[in-house]
Amino acid sequence: MNKAIGVIDSGVGGLTVVHELMRQLPKESLIYLGDTLRCPYGPRSEEEIKKFTWEMADFLLQKNIKLLVVACNTATAFTLEELQQQLSIPVIGVIKPGARAAVKFTTNSHIGVIGTEGTIRSNAYTKALKSIDTGIHVNPLACPLFVPMVEQGMLSGAEAEEMVEETLSPMKEQSHIDTLILGCTHYPLIKDTIQKVISSQVKVISSSEETAREVSTILEFYDQLNEGEKSPAHRFYTTGEMGVFAKITEGIFKESADYFESVTIEKAVLLYY
Repeated sequence: MNKAIGVIDSGVGGLTVVHELMRQLPKESLIYLGDTLRCPYGPRSEEEIKKFTWEMADFLLQKNIKLLVVACNTATAFTLEELQQQLSIPVIGVIKPGARAAVKFTTNSHIGVIGTEGTIRSNAYTKALKSIDTGIHVNPLACPLFVPMVEQGMLSGAEAEEMVEETLSPMKEQSHIDTLILGCTHYPLIKDTIQKVISSQVKVISSSEETAREVSTILEFYDQLNEGEKSPAHRFYTTGEMGVFAKITEGIFKESADYFESVTIEKAVLLYY
């Protein structure tokens, strides 16, 4: 099955999922779309989030993808179920895989979740965690400064550490967490800083690895894994400026990507939504 896997995100964060997909599924071609022009999604209304997510999905469906990964936690929280019901291809989000990994690692049943305002407001992680284990204590915290920080390329250094320290101080002071879910795919790009601030005793969970594992399982189930010998081609699209997007992409993959393009996806009338 030579069709590509599609990945959508509100910006550059979903590239962490793409990186893991490349590692676990080296024969698969990937098409990525980051809506950097309208990022962040966290503070936006549910209606806006759904509209933008459907526009991204529609763009990739026109590329004849075989599976869609919603790599944005906020988009997953508000739109995943709708996408799964209305699309004819498998659609995977990042929340349930991350929740499963956290429950597996915690030893004291106290799990922290950091994410955008939209993701935290949705209670999606709390519901996912408690659906696995009703005894889990969840400590959620919105971190609205983190996505703009990452989108600007501020991934490390004194200023980044100070911002993370200030943002996470309520969680450090009031919780007994032993596991922390990075409930936004932008956050793994500042994982080292988050780990340093939150304590080396806390297991920091990125959902990227678990999400890639789920993609592999589903493609195998539907007999859609690419078994060819030809090297896969990856395409990266952004709705915003190419400069920072390309720099972060190449920083993650440590090499120049095959194909970059800046595109317009906004539509007055949507195909599905």
